[in-house]
Amino acid sequence: MDQGFLPAEEAPTDGDSGRDLRRVGAHPDHWYPLAWSGEVKPGKTLAVRFAGDPIVLARPKDGGPVFALADRCAHRQVPLSRGLVEGCAIRCGYHGWAYDQSGHCTDVPYIGKGKLPNGVRAYPTREKDGLILVFPGDAELAETTPLPALGSVANPAYKTRRFGQVVGCHYSFMHENLMDMNHQFLHRKQMGQMRPRFLGQAQGEDWVEARYSFARTGGKQPWGEAAIFGQKRSNAAEFADKDVMTIRTEYPYQTLRIRMKDETPVMDLWIAYVPQDREQRTNRTFGLLSVHRPKIPFVLDLAWPLLIIFTERIFKEDREIVEMEQAAHDAQGCDLNQEVFPVIRSLRALLAEHGTTEDVPRLGTQPALA
Repeated sequence: MDQGFLPAEEAPTDGDSGRDLRRVGAHPDHWYPLAWSGEVKPGKTLAVRFAGDPIVLARPKDGGPVFALADRCAHRQVPLSRGLVEGCAIRCGYHGWAYDQSGHCTDVPYIGKGKLPNGVRAYPTREKDGLILVFPGDAELAETTPLPALGSVANPAYKTRRFGQVVGCHYSFMHENLMDMNHQFLHRKQMGQMRPRFLGQAQGEDWVEARYSFARTGGKQPWGEAAIFGQKRSNAAEFADKDVMTIRTEYPYQTLRIRMKDETPVMDLWIAYVPQDREQRTNRTFGLLSVHRPKIPFVLDLAWPLLIIFTERIFKEDREIVEMEQAAHDAQGCDLNQEVFPVIRSLRALLAEHGTTEDVPRLGTQPALA
């Protein structure tokens, strides 16, 4: 049930589930981006992973829909991504076994058609706004699970930057980092001295959000920030409480929107963190950063290189710090974080509740044999 918007002093503080959050796996029954559309060329394959499971993406030569199969041939378990795309099928590069987009084995060159073995797993796949989304969980749930709303990427009033890379940490560190704007101290060299004001939080069954306003208490506004707001500000104090940043984790995705005077967002960020290894100690980030075009044509286009440099520097600092958090967790062997910020405690509870029920393996352990 939606609890409504709560002032900071009234926000709930119970966020401990009793589980080590860094061992809670991302729940597979959602649509996850596994690649950018441009990464899968016509007639080619691409090897990707979700939580340690190898998956091959393939696009037919005629440019038809991308399909996804388990990246292991049923014969000798070698990667199908090393094979050939033939129409809407992949032929293994070892012995030539062929699998169609549903995963059925359609041809073994040296035996008759009546003796074809079992095939491989196929994954529901969709392509939307430059992302290839795969449903790694129960395939029967894919049709009733809506695709994520990808922010303002499809809105021509916005210019969108696609970004992301592999980050060496559990996905929960990424959610916490973005939700907790008190970490602006980390970015003081890039953004000057910013004082965040926590306006409160709201939450529902599968989401938590926080709202902030900001004031610059020292330093100059960077040009990359000016590109986002469409104006250069010599003193941000006069804009305190006018610009409101809303950050939401709507499991398993995260969004960040900045509005000036509660109008159309000047910035709309959609982001997903896809676990790569079985221990889920690494994630691949897929971000869509959409900036509203100002009234003067081409101003944003001219400033775009500065925005890219600015956001890359911010992301680099964030990546380094969350990887340090993961390293501390690994050295300690458990989660010893002493969290005091109410909205992060609520976020942690949400991630623990909606993640997988079984803990992912610890680093260096092997899953038990069946």
